[in-house]
Amino acid sequence: MRILVANVNTTTSMTDAIAQQARAVANPGTEIIPITPAFGAESIEGNYESYVAAVAVMETIRAYDGEFDAIIQAGYGEHGREGLQELFDVPVVDITEAAAATALFVGHRYSVVTTLDRAVPMIEDRLKLAGLSDRLASVHASGLAVLELERDPEAAIQAIVAKALHAVEVDRAEAICLGCGGMAGLTSRVVAQTGVPVIDGVSAAVKLAEGLVAQDLSTSKARMFSQPREKRFVNWPPAL
Repeated sequence: MRILVANVNTTTSMTDAIAQQARAVANPGTEIIPITPAFGAESIEGNYESYVAAVAVMETIRAYDGEFDAIIQAGYGEHGREGLQELFDVPVVDITEAAAATALFVGHRYSVVTTLDRAVPMIEDRLKLAGLSDRLASVHASGLAVLELERDPEAAIQAIVAKALHAVEVDRAEAICLGCGGMAGLTSRVVAQTGVPVIDGVSAAVKLAEGLVAQDLSTSKARMFSQPREKRFVNWPPAL
């Protein structure tokens, strides 16, 4: 089994960290193929950057010369999953939805701890669109920019733990989702300080993708995700 794991930003060290976490939970025989977009922002922290990233991920995977059985979109609250499902028959799993769906099996209500406050409404909207918001207790911002997660891991842990504890003690959350692909690998330390299940979206997405492939399930092409219609594109790709 071969799974493409697409970082949504262009920071290759983050791609490497995401791939490391994906490989740590993958079954023997599952090959993790990390993908970094060919263009885009170094971190995704808003709608404009997210829409650019969606196009970049789609076009980078379209240009990938190799076989694969599933795609993971490793960006929290990002756009683009539906476009990937139109383009490809294989299962496409988004880490936002994978984490939340997994949380529903280990607790009644869950909260998300993410990076900057501006990401909060994007994540809330994504979970509502996916039909996963009914048992969402809260979404909290740690106040850390995406790239700060790599620069100062200890400060990141403390900020994430503080918000996770608030979610558990005040919002009555019973599970915590780590709301950024760059938080991959932090689960055990957050569990130790909160005492509740903590879900990393990359890990959850890998296990869901493996399960879908094992069941020989593919993306339905009946209506919503049917292949894009053949038509002429003007000035595409754009000269940037």
